[in-house]
Amino acid sequence: MGRWEPNARERLAEAALELYGERGYEQTTVAEIAKRAGLTERTFFRHYADKREVLFGGSGELEGLFVRAVAGTPADAAPIEALAAGLDAASEIFADRRPYARARHAVITANAELKERELIKLASLSTALAGTLRGRGVPEPAASLAAEAGVAVFKVGYERWLEASEDRDLVHLVREALTGLKAVAAGG
Repeated sequence: MGRWEPNARERLAEAALELYGERGYEQTTVAEIAKRAGLTERTFFRHYADKREVLFGGSGELEGLFVRAVAGTPADAAPIEALAAGLDAASEIFADRRPYARARHAVITANAELKERELIKLASLSTALAGTLRGRGVPEPAASLAAEAGVAVFKVGYERWLEASEDRDLVHLVREALTGLKAVAAGG
């Protein structure tokens, strides 16, 4: 095996997801993931801290994208409209990833430790969004409430997008969830 392998990170993620689906998360080892990917365990640990992080490796990228989109909206945009820009940006990165996302979701929902990690990821996203909104001049508790609402909207849209019967894109479903939140907030 050569020292450098192209697409090692992606190959490891794909191998891990396949094995988690076949054997279960708990029953899969790092050695098995590396072998399935045609790589070494050492290569695995160059890319991921542990086998759990294979499923959550993109969370920092998602958070950064979401936060940058919110921060980049016009200064006079209402907090919910700034979050809408973030929701759109975050949703677009999933455009061609539904099969992967569905498989990932199945693995996560089958394991309490992974569900907890998913909640931590969402809490981190909410904290980052609240900080971005405060940086835009939105006072507390409005910044935290808006950030939590934005994460809830994303979560609802994402979970609907994962349903087997759903064929609409994530951006559409997230926008639909946002419209629903606005209707609820308006008393409708």
